[in-house]
Amino acid sequence: MLQKSIVAGAALALFGLASTAHAADDIDVGKHAGAIIINLRATDVDPVGRSPITTAAGGATGLNVAVDSSVIPSLGISYFLTDHVAAELILATSKHTISAVGPAGSTVAHKTWVLPPTLSLQYHFAPHSRVSPYVGAGVNYMIFYSGKDYNGFAVRPSDGFGGAVEAGADVAVNRRVNLNVDVKKIFFRTDAAINGGSLTSHVKLDPWVISLGAGLKF
Repeated sequence: MLQKSIVAGAALALFGLASTAHAADDIDVGKHAGAIIINLRATDVDPVGRSPITTAAGGATGLNVAVDSSVIPSLGISYFLTDHVAAELILATSKHTISAVGPAGSTVAHKTWVLPPTLSLQYHFAPHSRVSPYVGAGVNYMIFYSGKDYNGFAVRPSDGFGGAVEAGADVAVNRRVNLNVDVKKIFFRTDAAINGGSLTSHVKLDPWVISLGAGLKF
């Protein structure tokens, strides 16, 4: 939550500053067909909620899966198909702790790295203005790797596809550099086999992915 507050506060400050400084000006540095923008961002990946752990037969165990958040660097590469439409590929990897939570408290069960490349199609409003918001939607693929088990648990999450929606904005600093704020919602659930399949969980990750950074246009 602290990371979210920092990113949200910085984003509000960014927009406030931009709004008072030529927010609607055409500064001849806008997005255009054929342009490539590479954004380097600080990103908070925050899975939501808890998911029940059941027996293989579907019986209740009283335990739930919880997955913690992670703050990471991320790279976004956008190619503009037209002045308004761009395709963006997001590359990043994050490490998360998976815990089993019950009436007696929380126990670390597994730690894993996740590689979730995300490809989205974006529509950019006011591409030739200093402040240019956008929305988008796309697909991602979650790859779990380098996992390590703890406290007698053996957890095997499944890789798979998910959907993504996003909203954000670029604020041009000069002809080559822009500031960027981006908020994505990823829709992804994984079936996790626990202790050889004697336990299982349909884990609802559905993370919020909140980013703030800067980009370079080519």
